[in-house]
Amino acid sequence: MNMNHPMQESSNMNELKDYGWNEYWENAFTQVSGNSIGGKSGSGVSLEPARVVAQFTNRYRIMTDAGEYAAEVSGKFQFQAASRSEFPAVGDWVAVQSLPGEQRAIIHSILPRRSAMIRRAAGNVPEEQVIGTNIDTLFIVNALNGDYNVRKIERYLIAAWESGATPVVLLTKADLCTDTERRVAEVEAAAPGVPVHAVSALENEGRESLSPYMLQGRTIAVTGSSGVGKSTLLNWLAGGDLQRVQGIREDDARGRHTTTHRELFPLPGGVIMMDTPGMRELQLWEADDGWQEAFSDIEAIAETCRFRDCRHQAEQGCAVKEALRSGALDERRYESYKKTGRELAHQARKEQSVSKRQKKSADKRIEARTSYVKHKLDID
Repeated sequence: MNMNHPMQESSNMNELKDYGWNEYWENAFTQVSGNSIGGKSGSGVSLEPARVVAQFTNRYRIMTDAGEYAAEVSGKFQFQAASRSEFPAVGDWVAVQSLPGEQRAIIHSILPRRSAMIRRAAGNVPEEQVIGTNIDTLFIVNALNGDYNVRKIERYLIAAWESGATPVVLLTKADLCTDTERRVAEVEAAAPGVPVHAVSALENEGRESLSPYMLQGRTIAVTGSSGVGKSTLLNWLAGGDLQRVQGIREDDARGRHTTTHRELFPLPGGVIMMDTPGMRELQLWEADDGWQEAFSDIEAIAETCRFRDCRHQAEQGCAVKEALRSGALDERRYESYKKTGRELAHQARKEQSVSKRQKKSADKRIEARTSYVKHKLDID
């Protein structure tokens, strides 16, 4: 297909269908852009749908009906975006304008997200960072080697439930573990209602257990720490080398990141996979609902306490304390529940404080601009 032709000259949507385009997104595009595919928006700009398939700082690679384009946001979009989370992310469906004679496009708007995995961005100022959007299933990957950590899986589950995607835990490198069944049982106890699968790409074990998730048009994101085998997993499921894999030291499970950016890959059978860079630590962001869902077993026990405002300390009739005494509730899981709860509460207070400072600063800038304009008018 000639990449220099405008996107609307394409007669079908096969390229987009490979990336999950369907009737739902077509309707969403019409509502956001104010025009049907190939028509003009209210501003007279011809807009077409596309999906963000890769992100590099402020540059994007998008898939359009005419193929792959480089893209950036419009000046108006950049001016109106209140935070970095409002910029496009991998997985977003966007309305774009192609540039005649070029393999470039301008992103004018984002279609409403059906799900979004978010973490706290690095730095002292609380700010959210979007990892990926419009994810149907989230594969939380943890290796059955030195990386194995139930508490770490719990943190990913909080983010997963908050995102709106359906979490699935994959325990990779099962060939390195001699007590796989016990590890699976441990994770199942810490992930109520979440499917847990042990797999080995090296031994080609467990692929059949993932078949129910590998559905045409569905988007699956793969997330986890560096070195857990995310890229190996992706290559295994694809039946080919889509991502470069770097070795790690198995004695301490340390290794460099193989993936350096987020990217979408359509796999045989029609499923779309999203690979993400390994995260040394997942900083949570506004995840109260996800926290309650991830620890739904403890929340259910707490509901049976004698007092509704029970703090699970020295109160009479505390069901949580009784569950801890009887062994029905694991002490380490309960400590994780309390720790992440305190972390989210602290995060909320910091966000509120920063929001107040930002509003005060914005008010001062507005006041200064207003005073300057009045002064100029008085002089002139």
